[in-house]
Amino acid sequence: MNPKIQLPLQRIEPPFWYAGMHNKELQIMFYGKEIGRFFVDTAESGVITKVTKPQNCNYLFVTINVKWNHAKEIVFVFKKHNKIVFTQKYHIKQRRENSSERKGFDSSDVIYLLMPDRFANGNGDNTNDATTNEKYNRALPGGRHGGDLNGIIKHLDYIQSLGVTAIWSTPVCEDNELEYSYHSYAQSDVYKIDPRFGTNEDYVCLSEELHKRDMKLIHDYVTNHWGLHHWMVQDPPTVDWINTFEHYTETNHKRTTVLDVNAAKVDRKQCIEGWFVPTMPDLNSANPLVLRYLTQNAIWWIEYANLDGLRVDTFNYAEPLQMAKWTKAIMNEYPKFNMVGEITQRNHGILAYWQKDSKTGQIHNYNSNLPSVMDFSLCDALQIVFNEDDGSWDRGMTRIYDSLTFDFLYPNANNLMIFAENHDSKRLNYCYNIDLQKYKLAMVILATVRGIPQLYYGSEIGMAGDQYKGDADIRQDFPGGWLNDPINAFTNEGRTEGQKAYYDFTSQLFQWRKTKSVIHFGKTTHYIPQDNIYVYFRYNTKESVMVVINNNPESRVVTTARFKENLENYSKGKAVFLDAVIQMHDPIQMDGKSFLIIELIP
Repeated sequence: MNPKIQLPLQRIEPPFWYAGMHNKELQIMFYGKEIGRFFVDTAESGVITKVTKPQNCNYLFVTINVKWNHAKEIVFVFKKHNKIVFTQKYHIKQRRENSSERKGFDSSDVIYLLMPDRFANGNGDNTNDATTNEKYNRALPGGRHGGDLNGIIKHLDYIQSLGVTAIWSTPVCEDNELEYSYHSYAQSDVYKIDPRFGTNEDYVCLSEELHKRDMKLIHDYVTNHWGLHHWMVQDPPTVDWINTFEHYTETNHKRTTVLDVNAAKVDRKQCIEGWFVPTMPDLNSANPLVLRYLTQNAIWWIEYANLDGLRVDTFNYAEPLQMAKWTKAIMNEYPKFNMVGEITQRNHGILAYWQKDSKTGQIHNYNSNLPSVMDFSLCDALQIVFNEDDGSWDRGMTRIYDSLTFDFLYPNANNLMIFAENHDSKRLNYCYNIDLQKYKLAMVILATVRGIPQLYYGSEIGMAGDQYKGDADIRQDFPGGWLNDPINAFTNEGRTEGQKAYYDFTSQLFQWRKTKSVIHFGKTTHYIPQDNIYVYFRYNTKESVMVVINNNPESRVVTTARFKENLENYSKGKAVFLDAVIQMHDPIQMDGKSFLIIELIP
């Protein structure tokens, strides 16, 4: 992938670039033994606009003007004492046609979150790699289990059968920590796929295979930190490349200090600049060289792997003004793109603050330029609500209702990522003690309210894990992803009866959602829950869908007169999954812990 590098160069990043970008400036980093002592020029005059020589003389940062709209080869000339010592070719490649107009994920999509190391092993030859520290040990719960990109590719038919239209994979770049490296959030080379997952070319292949199926690939990007073994952490370009304190200082995790008008400066500084954990040094995005490096790296992956979106890890741990510049630079290149930020907050006012064009952000004259955030408030409600048979003032279905009442705070509530669980939370099936009916109710909510649903791998076959036993328990291997697994849940014949019940329902529900524009982009009217029964409508000018959730363990009769404003033009409805017609002005009989999705008929 890299152009042939001449000595004494060891690295060039980005390894190549693309013609016709919105931003014509490109910062190229040259790394090698005392490369900073060289004078650099190009064979063609007027290309280089700036040369930065940081404190570490092993680096040169060269800014060029990429003014061409076609592929081009640039020859850099490195001199000492006015004599040419060596030259280095650099390639500007042609972009894909209409690359800047790529459409990101939106509320018509259903996202499947998976962890490559725990999903499936598709290539036994890359289970270990000589260049990485941690070796395969599937017997160790928190070890490397050998899942890889080929394992994902080989099971795309399965993922698509669920009604899923996009994959969000946890990070796939190299993580060379001594242990606990499988999650890849402590990256050691952000231009290289971890060799235990595969190659850069394998990642491109995954993207291509998804696009053949009209599916999308969302890249998990980490701006806040790298791993302790990142090669630039081992030999930093500048003294302030990484945020450091006199003694090791961990973030206080009080992300509210970022927007709290009463916050002490020292508390805000520790939140933003403190390290996430001892193995994850905190990047100083206030350093312009760092910010440009991260911006170009993200854009490079979008172009190189033809990505459809980014999920941005720990978005509000980094310096907010710099993150706003980072997101704006990406969205300027791709106006129809989408990226969702991890804002691990439950308060709607705080969550809304971080979405692009937020009115709450105006308090600080701040705009994150971040199109989407993750709806942790709804997630919390979904993990507890169906265990609450008491539908009192603030319990039971009122939790879902109350969560949605704050939609007025969001500039675009329909662009929120909604989920019932992820790789950092309790497993949904653990919350509900592997109760299929409660799982169904949670999935119905996820499939029919506003936003972009995200599923978590394995729950669709009943997988459960106890968060209190550690991360490894909520990140178990998918059964059938490894040779000689006793159960292969990727196939109908390989699933147990219990797994089939979970899978069949999930597939049926989200395949139905896939065809329903009224659910993707329709408006919402919901009614205050009464007797632990929640009713809401999704509608547009052509269609209307009524959703009824009975959260009582006993059966109930639902009368419909109260919903006249949404039913006055409809006399009957088709109950999805039941193949039954319901007369909308008659009382509706519902079993305990049950739902109805009704496509209304005039």
